[in-house]
Amino acid sequence: MTLPERRPDRVPTDEARVEEALRLLSGVPVELDVAVKRLSRGSGVYAWWAAPSILPDLPGPPNENDPSLRLLYLGRATSLRGRILRNHLRRSGSSTLRRTLAGLLVAEGYRTTWTDRVVLVPEDEARLTAWMHTHLRLTWAEDAEPATIEAELVARVHPPLNVHGVDPEHRQAAVLSAKESYNASSRPGEPPRRP
Repeated sequence: MTLPERRPDRVPTDEARVEEALRLLSGVPVELDVAVKRLSRGSGVYAWWAAPSILPDLPGPPNENDPSLRLLYLGRATSLRGRILRNHLRRSGSSTLRRTLAGLLVAEGYRTTWTDRVVLVPEDEARLTAWMHTHLRLTWAEDAEPATIEAELVARVHPPLNVHGVDPEHRQAAVLSAKESYNASSRPGEPPRRP
C-alpha cells in the first residue's frame, strides 16, 4: 500500500510564501549603500523603488511603509547579493533593469556599443550605477524557490518596468519603446553611439 505524499505542516504554501514576500517587499526601502551590506547570498525576490519624480510618466504602486516611494521593478535571484551587485549595479549586458533604465533615460545621453549584445560603454555603466545609487531604493525577501512566486507577485503589483509576466493591459508603452530603442542603438561592428 502506498500512502500519498504529505507536505509537513511547517512548510509554507506558495500562497503563504507570496504573502510573506509581499510583506517584506513592502517594507521600508533602503538606500543601495545599506542594501549591499545587508543582502544575503540566498535566493529570493527583490523590488526597486523610487520617488514619483523619477520617471514620472510610469505609475507604480506606492510603498505601504513609505508612500513617498513607488514600485518600479520586481525580480528574482538565486543569489540576491550576486544579482544586485554583479548584474543590476554593474553590467547592462546581464540586467534587464539597467537596459530599460538606459533606454528610458535617453535624454541623459547614455552611449552603447556592441559586444555579443548591446551594452553601455564602460563610462556610462559607471554613470548609470551612480544614478541608481542616487535615485533608487531596494527591498527584498529571501525565498528558497523564488521562481515559483515571482509571477504571482508581478501579477499582483504590476511593476511598471516589468514586461514579462505582466498582463498586456498593464504593460507600459514607454517601457516597451525604451527597450526597443536601447536594443536598436548598436549593431555588430559599429562604434559606440547614443541610444
